[in-house]
Amino acid sequence: MPASPPHTLTRQKARSESPPIPAPAKTPRRLARARKNGRYLQWGRIILAPVTIFAFLLLWEGLVQWRHYPVFILPRPIDVWNKFILVLADASLWRHASITLLEIGLGLLLGLSSALILGYLLAKSTTLERLLSPYIVAFQAFPIIAIAPLLVIWISDSLSRTILICALTLFVPVLVSTIVGLRSVEPELAALMRSLRATRWEVFSKLEVPSALPVFFGGLKIGVTLAVIGAVIGEFVGADQGLGFLINLARGLLDTPLLFVALFTLVVIALGLYGLVSLAERRLLAWKNVR
Repeated sequence: MPASPPHTLTRQKARSESPPIPAPAKTPRRLARARKNGRYLQWGRIILAPVTIFAFLLLWEGLVQWRHYPVFILPRPIDVWNKFILVLADASLWRHASITLLEIGLGLLLGLSSALILGYLLAKSTTLERLLSPYIVAFQAFPIIAIAPLLVIWISDSLSRTILICALTLFVPVLVSTIVGLRSVEPELAALMRSLRATRWEVFSKLEVPSALPVFFGGLKIGVTLAVIGAVIGEFVGADQGLGFLINLARGLLDTPLLFVALFTLVVIALGLYGLVSLAERRLLAWKNVR
C-alpha cells in the first residue's frame, strides 16, 4: 500500500491538533427571538390556569343541564358558589379550615423532625438500617385508615390523634428521601473536606445538607400532600371539627354543595402547601442554576 505524501501527513496532523471551532455566539436577532419566545411561554402559563378552570366549570354545568341531576347528586357550580358564600359569611368554613390547618402544621412539625433525625441515623449506619428497615416497610404496609380506629381507642383527644395521623402519613416518604439524599454525597468530596480538617458540623452544613436537599424536597412535596389526607382521615374518625368533620356532616345531611366546598378548600390547602415547598426549593437551590 503506498505511503501518504509528507504534505498530506502534515495537513492531517495539523487538522487533528487544531483546537475545536467554538460555537457561534448568539446574534442579537437570536437573543430577541429567545426573549420573545420566553414572553410567550410566560403568558401561556398565566393564561392556562384560568382557561382550564373555565373549561372545567363549563363542562360541569353542561353535564348537570344535560343529565338533569338533582342538587343532592351533583349540584351546579352556582349552587356550590352560593354555599361557599354562605359558610364564608357565618365564619363556619374558616373555623373548620383553621383547625385542619393547625393539625396539618403540627403534624408536619412532628413528622418532619422525627423523619429527619431517624433518616440521618439510618443514612450513617448501615447496621441500624438493616435492623429497622423491615419494621419501617411493615409499618408502611399498614393503611392509615385501618389504624385510625385503634387510635380513637388509645388517644381520647381528637386534636392530638389527628396530628399523630398526619405525622405518620408523611413519615416514610420524608424518611426515605432523607436517607437517599444524604447517601448521594460524593465520597471524593467528603474525603476532600476531611483532608482539609473540616469539622463534623462543616461537613454536615456545607456538603451533606446541600447534596441532600434536591432529593429531600422531592419527598417533602409528597409528604405535605399526604399530610392533608392524614388530617381528613383523622377527622373522619371521632372528630367534631375540621374539614373532614364538615365532609361527614354534609354527607349525612345530603348537602352536596357543602361537601364540594369542603373538598375544594382541601384542594386549595394542598396546592398552597405544595407551592410553599416549591418556593422554598427554588430559593434554597438557586445555586444549582448558577452557571
